[in-house]
Amino acid sequence: MSALNSCSLTAPPNRNPSKFHRQNISSHAPYFVPPNLATPFRLAKSAVSCKVMKNIFGSGESRPEPPPNVAKPPPAAPPTVEVDNDASADQTLLTIIAENRTGLLQAVAGVFKAMGVQISKANLNLENGFVVEKIFVTDSKGEKITDAESVDNIRRALSDALERKPAMPVEKYSKGVGARVYRGDLGFFEVSEENKARAELLFRLMDQYARNDVESIQKDILDHVEYTVARSRFSFDDFEAYQATAHSVRDRLIESWNDTHQYFRAKDPKRLFYLSLEFLMGRSLSNSINNLGIRDQYAEALKQLGFNLETLAEKEGDAALGNGGLARLSACLMDSLATLDFPAWGYGLRYQYGLFRQIILDGFQHEQLDYWLNFGNPWEIERVHISYPVKFYGKVEEEVVKGRRRRKWIPGEMVEAVAYDNPIPGYDTGNTINLRLWGAKPSGESELESYSTGDYVNAIINRQRAETISSVLYPDDRSYQGKELRLKQQYFFVSASLQDIMRRFKDFHSNIDQFPDKVALQLNDTHPSIAIPELMRMLVDEENVEWNRAWEIIKKVFSLTNHTVLPEALEKIPVELMGSLLPRHLQIIYDINFFFLEDLRKHIASDYARLARMSIIEEGAVKSICMANLSIVTCHSVNGVSRMHSEILQTTVFKDFYDIWPHKFQSITNGVTQRRWLAICNPGLRGVITKWLGTEAWIKDLDLLMGLRQHATNPRLQNEWRKVHRLNKSRLAEYIEEISGLKVSIDAMFDVQVKRIHEYKRQFLNVLSIIHRYDCIKRMTSEERRKVVPRVCLIGGKAAPGYEIAKKIIKLIHAVGEKINNDPDIGNLLKLVFVPDYNVSVAEVVIPASDLSQHISTAGHEASGTGSMKFLMNGCLILGTLDGSTIEIAEEIGDENLFTFGAKVHEVPILRAQRRDFVPPREFTRVIRMIRDGYFGFKEYFQSLCDTVDGGGDFYLLGNDFTSYLEAQAAVDRTFVDQENWTRMSILSTAGSGKFSTDRTIREYAEQTWGIQTCKRPC
Repeated sequence: MSALNSCSLTAPPNRNPSKFHRQNISSHAPYFVPPNLATPFRLAKSAVSCKVMKNIFGSGESRPEPPPNVAKPPPAAPPTVEVDNDASADQTLLTIIAENRTGLLQAVAGVFKAMGVQISKANLNLENGFVVEKIFVTDSKGEKITDAESVDNIRRALSDALERKPAMPVEKYSKGVGARVYRGDLGFFEVSEENKARAELLFRLMDQYARNDVESIQKDILDHVEYTVARSRFSFDDFEAYQATAHSVRDRLIESWNDTHQYFRAKDPKRLFYLSLEFLMGRSLSNSINNLGIRDQYAEALKQLGFNLETLAEKEGDAALGNGGLARLSACLMDSLATLDFPAWGYGLRYQYGLFRQIILDGFQHEQLDYWLNFGNPWEIERVHISYPVKFYGKVEEEVVKGRRRRKWIPGEMVEAVAYDNPIPGYDTGNTINLRLWGAKPSGESELESYSTGDYVNAIINRQRAETISSVLYPDDRSYQGKELRLKQQYFFVSASLQDIMRRFKDFHSNIDQFPDKVALQLNDTHPSIAIPELMRMLVDEENVEWNRAWEIIKKVFSLTNHTVLPEALEKIPVELMGSLLPRHLQIIYDINFFFLEDLRKHIASDYARLARMSIIEEGAVKSICMANLSIVTCHSVNGVSRMHSEILQTTVFKDFYDIWPHKFQSITNGVTQRRWLAICNPGLRGVITKWLGTEAWIKDLDLLMGLRQHATNPRLQNEWRKVHRLNKSRLAEYIEEISGLKVSIDAMFDVQVKRIHEYKRQFLNVLSIIHRYDCIKRMTSEERRKVVPRVCLIGGKAAPGYEIAKKIIKLIHAVGEKINNDPDIGNLLKLVFVPDYNVSVAEVVIPASDLSQHISTAGHEASGTGSMKFLMNGCLILGTLDGSTIEIAEEIGDENLFTFGAKVHEVPILRAQRRDFVPPREFTRVIRMIRDGYFGFKEYFQSLCDTVDGGGDFYLLGNDFTSYLEAQAAVDRTFVDQENWTRMSILSTAGSGKFSTDRTIREYAEQTWGIQTCKRPC
């Protein structure tokens, strides 16, 4: 046999053979062989699961110190390694003769990886039970290895590796008591005498990762077609092929995922636990195979089977477990945490129905449940054996324990939280971390009681009531029932998560004072802030920790990311609701507030107005708990998500707190992951960037994109850049025709605004400018029209179900589009398209094809705005106000390379105060009159929408910014005509996007807030 794949000398796990790590082999290079190279790529894989480990090894997660001087039994016959530099002019020939055994070839590949040796070709033969391998190799530069010391290093490394047994050796630990199994870097696990043979068998059987050559992948896919999907391997469709493919990828994820967490358990680092009520993950197939480094192999494997990878990827539904930037940020942060090798977990809710599906009928938005789990989710692993009771309602009683009075919560209702795990792979690393989502089930106790008494109806009602908790994302909280469900969701997921975290901590530690040394808890906004009184309850009521000692622990573990700009948008929970649903937590919150106010009086004496503002309990018509105040009082770190946002928090929203605790407040600008939002969604541009930078290292170090600046005016790069962008526009044009039936010209400027529909995001301002443009074109002569820059305007986003003004904006977009798109005088000079049901997958089509992206919120209202970062990475030019992260984007790429307009943050309150005397520009008045007069139909329906900007009621300053906005649009037109300059600006936009990677965001959090270190498993 010949060739690399045929002799199983494959690359390390989850890596393409062409992506071995490179390093020079010289006398100065360290001599290193990974421990136990007989199984260099499996390490903890033999453990298969925590449950199996406990059955086999007794102590499961325990990690005792290794016994000294563990002897490794020698092989029956020593291997030989011969080096020949005369057999080839430009390669070194290694001849290896060794006794045939499991893991031998993996051991050889592991040595080559560790020492930076490249394999050119290999031949393998079996002779009388011995393997004879002839391998042609070069150094990291592709040159023959002639240095004597390097040759000797390789020979010694191979000999050392090949003398080891394939399975982990089992040694006596004490006479007649038991044995321990050596696990390399993962420590030791106890094995009873009678289980030694079984342990050795498991280690031997699980010695290898799933192989990533094309034939092995095809076999895995077909196995899943038959054994998982239960279809004939001779008859299965695209969706069934997707399911089988997804399961085969998940197999590889699980291998890495199990080994990563086994390694974390062995090393016991401080871990981050990221608590977020929303994770907008999007599709997983493309992201997973890209991060695992096996995209090309899967594409080829599927092609040979008669399927297209891109087609199968389209069969996957979006996991829309969130809405907008906060939820997408959570997903991007998880990707970066995995890629950067930080020991982290994500926790959230497994909503049965994701964010609603947006259906457009006659231009009106209608909402439908998103049945994203109808056909199952191949990426998750249900952990039926991992569940925790979550309590609600009831009463609090006092009891005396060991002479101390203690409060005890007697719940009135209990449900079970069941874990669903989702592996999150890092890019170019062996680490795969976990996102654990909780699903709600009825408590087994209550179900059993109902069935025992024959009350089947009540059993069904209890089940439905429990499952409602994790059914719907964003329940309508305008009613008491909606508010109660929202609080139930928040408490349900943090209670289960904290029980899980505490269980894991206590498995390894007995001293609760070590909790802050091993645990960092990040609150993604105030939605999970009920975790503060919950952890306090667990420490005081269940762990019997004295209050002051518990409070010191609490303050060290929690940190908060705030996403809110306006004080009126901060979360508040009615005291009555909290007292009914979580009575013990209300008591704890009151106690925290009492001690806080007592201490605060020492600083501000009798400033009662300020005391009232800073109090956790807000008096008023409805007595409420200010969750932001609770979080700031507790957390050791509070950060905004852009520099401008942080300044607003410190000078207005939380000024009272900042004046007392300035050290708590930080600024950490959000980011997005370049893996999904550039490398995966824009493969053409990825190729161009890699070609001109000469490396793909930018996918992990986005600052390297700055290297494009020196080529920004190069005609060859500009031509390649435009060619890729044109192909992306063709793809989007096809999508537009598919969803609307409208054919658009790819020569036109694609002008895009896609985000949640809200008055402050000012989609209405965009529509008014489109009406103005249409009106101008209509009044032009044919000669003047020839000078018009053609535009295709795309607007997409969802309005909250109860937000009537936002829904009217969507209807207006459709009404204006209907008029413009069917006007023969306009032709291709202007088109307006609404993109329905905008989600992550649609964004991956829209963003790479956009010429111009609008981010036009009223200044001071956008906390960060990660959407602009995604467009920026893809070379799209930005039109925006100086709001959120746009200010920092301008600093990175230069003011001259984007288009800005409108009032500044400090001008907004002044302009609002002058609204009654403001006279809007004539162009603004004209387009509003066209809508009011019914030019686009639905005259009465749009009156209330026009009322929001007429007179003194224009809160978001559309009239004030309109003239400046039109001037910026004119500048966009002039620049677009000069395609060389436009392309230069596009290249510079991408080149300046390095700061806006979540990799940078995570490093800042790790250093400034969490105090965690990387923990990369050997592979």
